[in-house]
Parts: sequence; structure tokens; C-alpha cells
Amino acid sequence: MNTIAVSSFKGGTAKTSTALHIGAALAKFHKQKVLLIDFDAQANLTAGLGLDPDAQDSMAPVLQGTKNVKDVIIPTSIPNLSLIPADTWLERVEVTGSLAGDRYSHEKLKEILRPLKFDTIIIDTPPSLCWLTESALIAAKNSLVCATPEFYSVKGLQRLSLFLENIGQRHALQVLGVALSFWNPRGKSNGTFLDVIESTFPKKALDSKIRRDVSVSESSVFGKPVFETAPKSRAAQDYLALTKEILTRM
Repeated sequence: MNTIAVSSFKGGTAKTSTALHIGAALAKFHKQKVLLIDFDAQANLTAGLGLDPDAQDSMAPVLQGTKNVKDVIIPTSIPNLSLIPADTWLERVEVTGSLAGDRYSHEKLKEILRPLKFDTIIIDTPPSLCWLTESALIAAKNSLVCATPEFYSVKGLQRLSLFLENIGQRHALQVLGVALSFWNPRGKSNGTFLDVIESTFPKKALDSKIRRDVSVSESSVFGKPVFETAPKSRAAQDYLALTKEILTRM
């Protein structure tokens, strides 16, 4: 079972869209059994799949020991693609209930996921270096870093790199690559941004870039991946190429 934590240190990097579309592509085109975990209290991944976060249980009661993980897994509209939704309770779950006094609370998610039977589990993390992000990275075998060709996004990679390195010293964690979204092939500063990525994550910049495409935001309105709403769009092509490259790296 491959477990991937999708992470960034800044919002607006298309992290959630990347997690959603890689999961959907693996399920739809590669016939994998996939579990998406929305581990961000903003619950954008949950909403992006057409579900109401306030109407579902999240991973929070599972982490607290009051529910079994299988009780919070729900099917999506895509065959072979399941989801554990998010809710606002996740935001402070580590300082409430049984987790508050647990010195090893960061290991809890890893223990919960171990017995599950999926080909791939993808965890969408918050855009910060918080307890949820650390727990997800400890539970994962692989990390996919998301960024955009913008100064603050690329600058945040340096702090994220140190964070990943620290976790990697304690747990086996491989950085699959850095996925760039909102890509403009003619951008004047592309070379500069790629140089920064190379110096921060050597040989990790993925060849497949996600170009800016309004069809992605339009698909979220329908609560479906772009493969369902605009299958011939350039975003659909880009996410398919990115998924194939990630499979090769795994």
C-alpha cells in the first residue's frame, strides 16, 4: 500500500486539487482502490467531491478512539475512490480528549491506517507545519510537495524542506517530487523558480506541470474531478500526465 501526504507551506498552491485529481486518476484510469483523507479542517477536498463536511464524520473521532476508521470511510461518485471527510473538529483535535496527554499522538494516524486495504492512500494536509501535517507525514511513505511559480510559494519550500528532513530522520519518508500548478509555459521567471526548487529539492521537480485552467474551478462547483466535467481540457491532460509520472517515481 502506497501512502502519499500532499503538502505545502502556503495556501493557494492547488494542493487540494492535486490530491483530488491524482486520487481520481488512479481510481478511474489505473483501476486502483484509492482512499482520499481530508486532513485539513477547511474541508476543501470534501466539498470538492460534492459532500457537506458538516454532515459527515471526520478522522477526529477515530483519532480520539470513539469510532473505528472503517465507520468514517464513505464512497464517492467515482468507482474505487473513497473518502474520509474533514470537519472543523480536526483543527484542535490534538489538544482535546485522549490525545491531549499522549506523548506519541503524532503516531496515532499511522497506527490507524496500517490495517486498511487500499492500493493508494492520499492525505491532503493543511497548508502549515502543524500537528496534522506532521502526523500525516509520519503516516506516509511518500510526500508530494505542491508549489506555484510565485515568490512566496517557492520561498516556503525552504522551510518545508527542513520540516521534511527532520521527520525523515525519525521515520522513513521519501519526497516523490515537487508539483507545480498554475504553470505558464512562457513565464519569464520559470528558470529562476526551477533553480530554487532544484537547490531546495534536488532532482525532485516533476516534469509534468499543471497549467492554469478555469475548468478546474468549474469542476469543483459540480463536486467532481475535471475528468468528469471537462475530460478533454488541458487540466485533465496535465493531471493524467502528473499521475503517470508519480506512479513511475513510486
